Amino acid sequence: MKLTTLQMAEFVASGVLCLEAVVPEELNARFLSRVQSPIGGGAPRLDVAYRRLFESAVLPALPPGVDFFEHFEGLDPLDGIFSLSSVRGAIESLVGCKPRFDHHFLHLTMGQEPVSSRSKGRASQHTHQDSTIDPRRAFDIQLFYFPQAVTAAMGGTRYVPGSHLRIVSESAIARYQNVVGQQHIVCPAGSIYIFHMGIWHGAGLNVSATDRYLYKVRLAPSQPQVRLWNTSDLDCSMEDQRPIFWIDPKRSDPIAERMMRLEPWYEADTGRLELINRLKLWRYLTGSPDVDIDYWLTRIENDW
Repeated sequence: MKLTTLQMAEFVASGVLCLEAVVPEELNARFLSRVQSPIGGGAPRLDVAYRRLFESAVLPALPPGVDFFEHFEGLDPLDGIFSLSSVRGAIESLVGCKPRFDHHFLHLTMGQEPVSSRSKGRASQHTHQDSTIDPRRAFDIQLFYFPQAVTAAMGGTRYVPGSHLRIVSESAIARYQNVVGQQHIVCPAGSIYIFHMGIWHGAGLNVSATDRYLYKVRLAPSQPQVRLWNTSDLDCSMEDQRPIFWIDPKRSDPIAERMMRLEPWYEADTGRLELINRLKLWRYLTGSPDVDIDYWLTRIENDW
């Protein structure tokens, strides 16, 4: 089940798509059982828990660059999760039918107990953009799978919508712990968030008594990311641009409206650069070098 054009516009604008409660409870339970069993009881420290997880090989040790779907085939319960039609359709819509596996990791954020060494010296993760400075037009995606319900107290991932196209060095934004408009993931079990590789994010502090699990997979395209989604509702015509500034209140353009929606943290002037960056990405995805919305790119290309 491929993404719609409106969903693609949402991803281009915000850098995030959420497939809420898409994984059935039976698969969630199998995943949790697999990753929780090696840890056992006794409230171990985080380093002890990870040592047990690595030694038990709860996740396959795969080299980067391999075909994701091919190498996950038959791996229970991962194959069942990523073979779901809505999940596979979203992946193929963004990075193609043969995405390259980059890496995966099981993030464990331990809960707090009234009196426990596990609770000492803990803090939320700094805000960061993954990896290093990456100026590519093409993009990787990161899938964040939450096998259990995440409450506010459990410190779900913090992210800043619309930050994905403002390229920074990985931790240059670490001092920004609170940004206007940032979101904290609170979701039902079986939710998968799909992030553009450039989204600003960080793990929240888990102040609940429940250990929080997050399974992350990063995937790269192996083909041009051009019109990979369900394009039956795509219109790249430049003949019917909507009026700008002096608007037509009776006209509705869902794609344009989502693409041009400003985030609360955008500055009045440089925020407009984010709109231009969105449109450059939209041109790449649609394969239409002249497509525009609200004349943002056309007016600065009018050079005779």
